[in-house]
Amino acid sequence: MTNPIAIIDAGLGGLMLARVLQVHGIAATVYEAEISADARTQGGLLDIHEDNGQLALKAAGLYDQFLGIVIPGADAKRIVGKDGRILMNRPDIGQGRRPEVDRGALRRLLLDALPAGTVRWGHKLAATRALGGGRHEVSFADGSTIETALLVGADGAWSRVRPLVSPAMPAYMGTLFIETFLYDSAARGNEGGLVAEGTLMAAAPGKGIFAHRHGDGSVQVYIALNKAQSWCDGIDWSDRTGALAGLAAEFADWSPALTGLITESETRPVVRPIYALPAGHCWDRTPGVTLLGDAAHLMSPFAGEGANLALYDGAQLGEALAASPDGLEAALLAYETALFARSAEPARESARNMARFFDQDAPAGLLALFGVPVAV
Repeated sequence: MTNPIAIIDAGLGGLMLARVLQVHGIAATVYEAEISADARTQGGLLDIHEDNGQLALKAAGLYDQFLGIVIPGADAKRIVGKDGRILMNRPDIGQGRRPEVDRGALRRLLLDALPAGTVRWGHKLAATRALGGGRHEVSFADGSTIETALLVGADGAWSRVRPLVSPAMPAYMGTLFIETFLYDSAARGNEGGLVAEGTLMAAAPGKGIFAHRHGDGSVQVYIALNKAQSWCDGIDWSDRTGALAGLAAEFADWSPALTGLITESETRPVVRPIYALPAGHCWDRTPGVTLLGDAAHLMSPFAGEGANLALYDGAQLGEALAASPDGLEAALLAYETALFARSAEPARESARNMARFFDQDAPAGLLALFGVPVAV
C-alpha cells in the first residue's frame, strides 16, 4: 500500500498536522499503536499558549471549539511552603493567554475534526527502511507494510522514526515524577482544600509536590524527587499503600495537608522519569522524513511548552506543505529551519526552570519565576 503522507502516532502534534493538511485539501494517514481512541487516559491539564498552541488551533479552524472545552478558573496558581503556608495565591485572571484544558478533551476535539479512517488504530510501528528517492517503507507489528513519500515521526520521546535523521537519544534529567490521583478530593479535608482551583506548587531542595484540580473536582498529583533512577528499584510499586507510605516518608517534615496528597491517593503510583533531548537538537535534511513534537525536541515540563510546541509544529508543517511552490523538500527544509530556531530556547528555559525549582534555595527560585521575590 502507498500513502503519500504517513504520520506516526495520534498524539496532539500528529493529529494537528493531519487536520491542517485536511483544511488545505491534502490527505494524510495517521498510524497509531493503540487499538482505539479510548485505550487509555490522556494525562492531565494543559495550558494552551496564545503565541503557539492557540495559533495552531486557529490554523486548524478549531479555535472556537477549543474555547468550549476551556476549564474556567483552572489557570489559577498557588505556591505554598512545605509547612503549607501560602506564599503566592494568583487567581485565574481570565484573559485567555494560557487557558487550561484537559488533554483528553483536546485530543478528542482534534480526532472528531478528522474524516473517518484518517487514524488507523492498532498499527504499532515495527521498522522503517529507506527505499531511495525520499521514499520509505514502514512495517507494523501486525505484519502490514506501507510505502510513503513523506514519513512524519510524531511518536514522542522514544521515537522509532528519529533514528532515520538523528542518533540523539533522550537523557535522564535527574528528577522522578510519581503520579497519583485523588478522585474524591472535593469531599476531603485539608489536602483537597489546599489545592483550591488550578495548580498547587510546593518545592524544596531536591523535591516537590505539584497538583492540578480537574473540572470534575479530582486532583492529579505529581511527587517530584531528585533521585537516581535506580532508587525506584527498592520500592514495590504494586503495593499501593506501602509505596505511598514510602513516598510520604521523603516528606516527613512537610505539612500533613501536603503529605495527605500522597497518602490519600486512590491510585497506584505511576513513575515518570523526566527525560530530555539536548537543547538545540537538530539534524541534516533527510529526504522524505521529518519529526515534530517530543520526537524532535523533548524537554522537561518546566516551561509548559511541550504540548504547545507539538501543536504548533503540526500546524506549521501542514501549512509549509500546503504553501510551498518548490515541492516537498523545499517545504521540509523551511519547516525544519524554523523548527530548530523556535524550539532551542524553550528547551534551555525548561532546563533552567527545572534546576531552579529544586535547587538549594527552593522555593525562592519558583517564586521568582512568578515575580514574587519573597524571603522564605
